[in-house]
Amino acid sequence: MAQRSIQPLRKRIKRDLRRNWKVYFMLLPVVAYFIIFAYMPMGGILMGFENYRIKLGILKSKWIGFDNFTRFFTSMYFGRLLRNTIVIGLKDILWAFPITILFALMLNQVPYRPFLRTVQTISYLPYFISMVVVCGLVKDFTQAGSAISRFMGLFSGKQESLLTNPTYFQEIFVFSGIWQNLGYGAIVYLAALTAINPELYEAASIDGAHKLRQIWHISLPGILPTIVIMLILRIGSFMNINYQKILLLYSPATYETSDVITSYVYRISLSEGSDFSYGTAIGLFNSLINLLLVVSANQISRRVTETSLW
Repeated sequence: MAQRSIQPLRKRIKRDLRRNWKVYFMLLPVVAYFIIFAYMPMGGILMGFENYRIKLGILKSKWIGFDNFTRFFTSMYFGRLLRNTIVIGLKDILWAFPITILFALMLNQVPYRPFLRTVQTISYLPYFISMVVVCGLVKDFTQAGSAISRFMGLFSGKQESLLTNPTYFQEIFVFSGIWQNLGYGAIVYLAALTAINPELYEAASIDGAHKLRQIWHISLPGILPTIVIMLILRIGSFMNINYQKILLLYSPATYETSDVITSYVYRISLSEGSDFSYGTAIGLFNSLINLLLVVSANQISRRVTETSLW
């Protein structure tokens, strides 16, 4: 029976390969990318459980078990790193995520297409600017004597470089990220909005529903599955704060509020101590937290909204 069921399956696979070979050929670079850069490096996880030495390699380095994890959990930096990572991640979700949806809903209501295309183009541009340039602009806009610094000086009574003040770093980081990713992030929601039947809006308008009512009862329910999927994906990368941007913006004066797990991994592994084993252990801990978060968010979403990744 098993042999009989396998043969038709093989025939279907061969038929599908012959019919769609061009699609599978286009898929090969994507598969190769993930195999080379995502799955093959997973063997390096062993370094987190070893006292890794470059001369000995992964297989011959001394096995020390969970010592690197214990060292991190008992480190004086653990509380600060975990707190900053969670706080910045929460601020990013609470501000950036809904603002992107709101921006897409606003663009969807613009009737004059030339103006719409102009706004979209302007909002997309920051995403394609180099991170180094973006951080340079952020430093210029927040340095002492800048317009933003003078405006904040009206409340604090002094003008200062805002990036050197730990109080402002997280807000600057989050809102500069919103500015950079707003237009690009709205593309997914705009695509979902175009799939909504226009007749629903016409019927609602005839019934006397104004624009806000139409958005609340038609637009938001129409893109709710997309919102849920994007939220699950965002939760899955909750702990992966953009360390490149952190490294370009922070300084020892702002470590108290700016130093996160990803930036600490870079600093301890490649910058200061070159302690690859310790950095690998911390990175593995960070990834496991993300895995637990995305699995939990997916399960909750499946039960509450019947929408999930798997």
